Amino acid sequence: MTPDLAIIIVSWNTRDLTLDALRTLYADLDAHGPDAAVWVVDNASSDGTPDAIREQFPRAHLVASDTNLGFAGGNNHALRLLGFGDRGVPPDGPKAVYLLNPDTRTQAGATRALYDALLSLPNAGVVGARLSHADGSFQHSAFGFPGLGQLIVDLFPVPGRLHDSRFNGRYPRHLYEAGAPFPVDHTLGATMMLRAEVIAQTGLFDERYFMYCEEIDWSKRIRRAGWEVYCVPAAHVVHLAGQSTGQIRPQSIVNLWRSRLLLFEKYDPPLKRALARQIIRWGMRRKIAETRRAFAAGDLSATERDALIDAYRTVQTL
Repeated sequence: MTPDLAIIIVSWNTRDLTLDALRTLYADLDAHGPDAAVWVVDNASSDGTPDAIREQFPRAHLVASDTNLGFAGGNNHALRLLGFGDRGVPPDGPKAVYLLNPDTRTQAGATRALYDALLSLPNAGVVGARLSHADGSFQHSAFGFPGLGQLIVDLFPVPGRLHDSRFNGRYPRHLYEAGAPFPVDHTLGATMMLRAEVIAQTGLFDERYFMYCEEIDWSKRIRRAGWEVYCVPAAHVVHLAGQSTGQIRPQSIVNLWRSRLLLFEKYDPPLKRALARQIIRWGMRRKIAETRRAFAAGDLSATERDALIDAYRTVQTL
């Protein structure tokens, strides 16, 4: 019998984190449900992740890829194995699919809270958890769709109050503290649970986003198809952000800004796209100057300096 929920984790050289994610996830599922099957797509890790999963979690469906498919490609690979793609909702398939990052620790009852909210909230197509950092401190879990304001906050000095404001796409903390689900533009891709019908209607991730922004793109398509997206504060997940991408910082910088530019190109009018490109170019010029100052202060090696500057210059030409 097909479980009600399929859970997909995509890993890349995060063996210990992935094992911890699986341990906390299975503990939650065994104690609180729902009935679920877990799929792990490993993106050609070199740290022994596949062997460790086979040994410690034999009930997980492991897919060991020979190449790094990226976040979008890895999730899509598992979704196609589950029967999604061009064929609508798979016969006897799961009611929902949960995309979970490997750098997460599921807290008690979180998966059940997400699943119940997804199937009971009005027109809910996607739900995401309330995230926290490892020390328990607050982490933004849902965001407004990005615009020029977020670019300015990311790239230039602004008053501190703007960082947690709607100008920067953030939702006020009192919404999280109130405990009730609240509608958002998109949740962070670290915890993204979708109805099967939504996947069938809107398609899979756009794989042009190798890393970053793919969940924003899909949420835009889901919202345009008439579904709602919710953050569910009752579902608590610890998120150790950036553990995979931090391994390749310069390349991650290029991946991030390539994806953000693609998002503007895909959804925004020409004038806004042109303004976004100019703001990013100015921002990269500032990043290059900051990098040179950091090297002069002894905070970076010459190799680190050159790699970062090359990345920022690459972004200027995208």
